[in-house]
Amino acid sequence: MNKMIDIKDWYLSNFGEFEKRLNGGKESSIHQIRKDALSNFSKLKFPSLKDEEWKYTSVAPLLKYNFIPSYEKKNISKEIIKSLLFGEMEHSLVVFINGRFSNEHSNLLNLPDGVIVGSIAEEIKKNNEILLKHFGKYADHRNQIFTALSTAYTEDGAFVYVPDGKIVQEPIHIIFITDAGKEKVLTQPRNLFVAGKNSQVTIIEHYVGNKSEIYFTNAVTEIVADENSVLDHIKLQQESKNAFHIARMEVDQERNSNFSSHLISTGADLTRNDFNARFNDEGGECTLNGLYIIDGTQLFDAHTLMDHAKPHCNSHEHYKGILDEQSRGVFNGKVIVRQDAQKTNAFQENNNILLSDQALVNTKPQLEIFADDVKCSHGATIGQMDDEAKFYLKSRGIGEEASKGILLHAFASDVVTSIKIESVRNYIEEIITKKFN
Repeated sequence: MNKMIDIKDWYLSNFGEFEKRLNGGKESSIHQIRKDALSNFSKLKFPSLKDEEWKYTSVAPLLKYNFIPSYEKKNISKEIIKSLLFGEMEHSLVVFINGRFSNEHSNLLNLPDGVIVGSIAEEIKKNNEILLKHFGKYADHRNQIFTALSTAYTEDGAFVYVPDGKIVQEPIHIIFITDAGKEKVLTQPRNLFVAGKNSQVTIIEHYVGNKSEIYFTNAVTEIVADENSVLDHIKLQQESKNAFHIARMEVDQERNSNFSSHLISTGADLTRNDFNARFNDEGGECTLNGLYIIDGTQLFDAHTLMDHAKPHCNSHEHYKGILDEQSRGVFNGKVIVRQDAQKTNAFQENNNILLSDQALVNTKPQLEIFADDVKCSHGATIGQMDDEAKFYLKSRGIGEEASKGILLHAFASDVVTSIKIESVRNYIEEIITKKFN
């Protein structure tokens, strides 16, 4: 407990230095939100295993370190950036190095008039009306200590705004690179994506880390899908296996909007993703898919919430895990169907394959239904590889390791194939191939 107090004091005492670096930024209306969040952070406690939402995920390893906000500008070679791209895919590229926007490595294609893609730090300076309207409205920092920490130290992150009626044909690829060196670095990307009425856009959040460094990524992403918009979202988490990755995504959906998110996670010693989506009007569609591939002593935790607050909305959620050695997986998926949300259709499933007797999964799908005219289902499976299928492949002359690779590709395929961009699918397939073949 004393260590937790020390860690809180560490972050609180660094805020003054952070303010100095903002220069005129202290005069912006966002800064009052920062100070309110800092006040909440000072009152909140870091979660422990006694907290229901964290009962299988200990943050004690994270609290051992006094992470330092990264101020130093790092040089990353163009060859490293190139290695993170998806073949020859045409797309706009936005790069952040240690949480700070890199104009040198970013490259925006010809975007439709009015579309803004870039740095939240720049938009704060401009007092961007869209930013001020939405920032902090969905990721509430009053009861979430990591969100409060992120909000208090908001400096930079990705900002994407697509005005009404605009269609962005090519994906927007946002890469967050952490190069900590010998420091224990804290980066806190604060992202806001807004898709206007009748608009369409695909956004890729891509987190990578350098070798086996110890650092902390605390990311918050707020997403607004306005009426009749289509927003496809992909998140790739390939950070250092000694890193900590805590992330929160809040999605606000309006009438007839269509939102989908696909998470592929292979990195970090401890990964926690909170994904929350809310239907504010009728006719919305929301898909959350995930694939986590972990080994060693890695821990992956996904907590999701589908809030069906309005009628005639559909949600589909499918998470799959492949766990080896002493790794641990946690899945807690909740679907709430409120009293007025008739004609709701909600599906949720979590499937896991354990490649080791020491691997462990705690899974808890939940339905809370307060309406009577609904179609809702949920399920979870935890098992080992199919011995009969392995025997069949081996009887056809396919070796042990190759058989294993084929079966794991097949297990992951429905999550991977749900990603619409072929070059991204190929990139993920290559990750799986390298891992298991």
